[in-house]
Amino acid sequence: MDQEMLNALALPLLFSVIAGIYAYTRFPERRPRVLLVLILMQLVGAYAHRIQPGMALFTLLSLYSLVVLGLMLHWFQNPQPEPAPERVHKG
Repeated sequence: MDQEMLNALALPLLFSVIAGIYAYTRFPERRPRVLLVLILMQLVGAYAHRIQPGMALFTLLSLYSLVVLGLMLHWFQNPQPEPAPERVHKG
């Protein structure tokens, strides 16, 4: 019974990590939204673990949370990119 929840969540969590890391590195202005989505996916996994606890699912969620924690620490340590000032042409 534990294996069913792991099978249901393994690919979505893996995809969200890959897509989240890509979006985090490629689009610096979207980093807060990317981190929010990753945290929400982690909450879905935590709820699934609450419904059907298992060691394999716990290990998967622990690795997922380490990735999210690493991205959050990087975001907190680096200053936010400021938007470029708009140029106004007088003419």
